[in-house]
Amino acid sequence: MISPEEVQTMIQERLNNAEVKVVGDGQHFEAIIISPDFAGKTKVKQHQIVYGALQSELASETIHALSLKTYTPEAWQANN
Repeated sequence: MISPEEVQTMIQERLNNAEVKVVGDGQHFEAIIISPDFAGKTKVKQHQIVYGALQSELASETIHALSLKTYTPEAWQANN
């Protein structure tokens, strides 16, 4: 099993300047990711970036399910 903190650290290490919050039960996770790298990209592309960062963990089913909410810093400020 993998902890939410481990998933959070992996995302932060693999995406530059990302703010990440992950909750989960060891297989199913929900993540909020705020990154300037998402600027100008569709939600689909933003999610593909995150899935790419966790490709081996998803392929091996270490992470069984991952729900994402992705934001640019500007979008995060506007929504919160």
